Amino acid sequence: MAGLDTNALVRWLVDDDPQQSDQVEALFRSVTARQERLFVPCTVLLELEWVLRSRYGFDKRAILQTINALLEVRELQIQSEAAVERALHAYRQAPAEFADCLHAGLCSAEGHAPMFTFDAKAARLDDVELLDG
Repeated sequence: MAGLDTNALVRWLVDDDPQQSDQVEALFRSVTARQERLFVPCTVLLELEWVLRSRYGFDKRAILQTINALLEVRELQIQSEAAVERALHAYRQAPAEFADCLHAGLCSAEGHAPMFTFDAKAARLDDVELLDG
C-alpha cells in the first residue's frame, strides 16, 4: 500500500490545478482497479486542515465536512481512523483547534490520556488537562 501526501489531496479536493487533479484522479482509478488503498497519515490530515483553512479559507464546518468525507472514500486508509473520528467529534463540540483535537484523540486512542497542555482552549477537551503555568 502506498501513501498519499497533502498536496495530492489538496489538488483532488479543490481542483486548483487541473493537470495535477487529473493525475490524482488517474491514481485513484488505478488503485480502485487493483483493489488497493492509499494510506493517509495523521500528519497529512493536520497539514490538510491547515492548508484548507489558511490558504483556501475553509471554515470549521467545511473542514469537518471535508475530513468526514475523506473517511468515507474507499480508496483511502486513514491512519488511526478511530482517533481521527474522535478528534472530529471534539473539534465539532469544542473551541479547540483541530490539531489539538487530533493530538488528544491520538493520545487517548493509544491509552495515554490525559494529554497535558498549557493551552486553555485545548484543556477544555476530554482527556486533556491544563498545566498551571
